[in-house]
Order: sequence, then C-alpha cells, then structure tokens
Amino acid sequence: MLTRAAKPEGIFTIGHSTHELARFVDLLKRNGIAAVADVRSMPYSRRQRQFNREELAESLKTHEIAYVHLGEELGARSDNPACYKNGRVQFKRLAETPQFRSGIQRVLDGSQRMSIALMCAEKDPLDCHRTILVARDLVGLGKEVNHILADGEIETHQAAMQRLCQRLGIQEDLIRASEELEDDAYAEQERNIAFRAA
Repeated sequence: MLTRAAKPEGIFTIGHSTHELARFVDLLKRNGIAAVADVRSMPYSRRQRQFNREELAESLKTHEIAYVHLGEELGARSDNPACYKNGRVQFKRLAETPQFRSGIQRVLDGSQRMSIALMCAEKDPLDCHRTILVARDLVGLGKEVNHILADGEIETHQAAMQRLCQRLGIQEDLIRASEELEDDAYAEQERNIAFRAA
C-alpha cells in the first residue's frame, strides 16, 4: 500500500459503501479528486440515499467536484444479449463492446485534464467490477490505477491483485508467470461477482 505522502497519481477507484456523505467527500478531497465517474449500472441505493444519482451530483457540485454517470458505458450489467453466457455477464465480451470502449475513452480523456475516481457501491475494490473489469482494462492500456480504501489508505492496483491472489489461494509456481496468475485471479473473481440475469 501507498501512504498519502507518496502522492499517487493516475486514475482512482472508490466504493461509497455505507459512508456518510461528509466522510466520502473527505476521502475524495484528501486525494485531490476533481471528478467522480459513477460506474454503477443502476445509480441508486435504497439504504444510502445520499448516493442516489441526483442527490450525489448536487452534493458533489457544492464541494466543487464534478459528477458524471458512466453506468451505461462501464456498468457491470448489459442490455446486449451477446455479453451473456448461461445468463451471466462475460466481462471479456462486455469490454469489447463499442459502448464500453467509448466509456474507457471518456475516462482516459478526462484523466488528462483532472484527477478522476471511478465510483461504485462495494466497499472492497476486489468485490467490484470497477476493479475486475474496468481497472483491469485501464491497466492493460498502461494507466496507473489506485484504489481509495474505506479507511483512507491507498492501495495500488498491483497490491490489490496480490491481495486477490492470496485471498483465492492462487500462488506462484515454477511454470506460470505472474501475469498468468493474475489472469486466473481475474477469471475466478469474475465468476464470483459477475451479474447474473434473473
């Protein structure tokens, strides 16, 4: 993990979790976030109404933080039947759609002008598509991604993937390279979290 003194750059992710709005804004401000890109397919919460799309956009505006909803582009659900196999979203198929590619390009373009945090609901970035789908794609394009954790610490994407491998019991061996281990971890976690149509 990085400390705040290291001043990480690149694109950030954050989960709104059960934070009070003031705490959420503090996490953004202390990391210099100028814009939140909401990657929730459905930008509403029954329990945490302060994170409903309209309320959140207005609240962030008062703190001079921009808000954009990118759930149609970068959300974990899809209206495209080609993105499903046996009723479950397939992240690779989703990542190849023009809509997803457009969303990634918007993030890349925006990150050239300001510090962006991709926001979803889950507290732990490992339990969310923002890491397993979106951050994976951005890292593959050479972008640095850091995750803002609920306690305020910053976890690099590399450290997050090491943690995921440990959690899933995926260990280094003499045959597979670290990239292959990460691919296995991504695939297993996708099976754990990918949206399943009812």
